[in-house]
Amino acid sequence: MDNEKVYQMPLAKVYPLLVNKALRKGRTQAEVDEIIRWLTGYTQEQLVELLEQPTSYGDFFRKAPALNPNRKKIKGSICGIKVEEIQESLMQEIRYLDKLIDELAKGKVMEKILRV
Repeated sequence: MDNEKVYQMPLAKVYPLLVNKALRKGRTQAEVDEIIRWLTGYTQEQLVELLEQPTSYGDFFRKAPALNPNRKKIKGSICGIKVEEIQESLMQEIRYLDKLIDELAKGKVMEKILRV
C-alpha cells in the first residue's frame, strides 16, 4: 500500500483496528488512548471529537497539537522496517504509533511504552 493511501484512510477506520489489536491481547482501549494522547498531544475530548468527524489518518498526525519529543526514542522494526530509519516524517509518525501499539499488545508495561 502506498503512503498516500495510508494518509487518506479515515481515522475512524484505523482506530478500531488499533484498539482491537490491544483487546485481543488483554489490554484496554484506555491504554490505546493513553498512548495516542502521549504521542500526539491530543486530549481525550479532542480524540473523541476527531473520531466523530471525517478526519484522515494523515491529517490526524499533521494537525497533532504536540508531538511528544520522546517519540524519537522509539526504536525497532515494524513491518520489517526500522522506524528510526523511515525517511518520510509523516509515515514515521504513523509507524511510531504502530510500534507503540505492538509493544502494548506484546505485554510491555506502560511506563516503558511511554519512555518514562
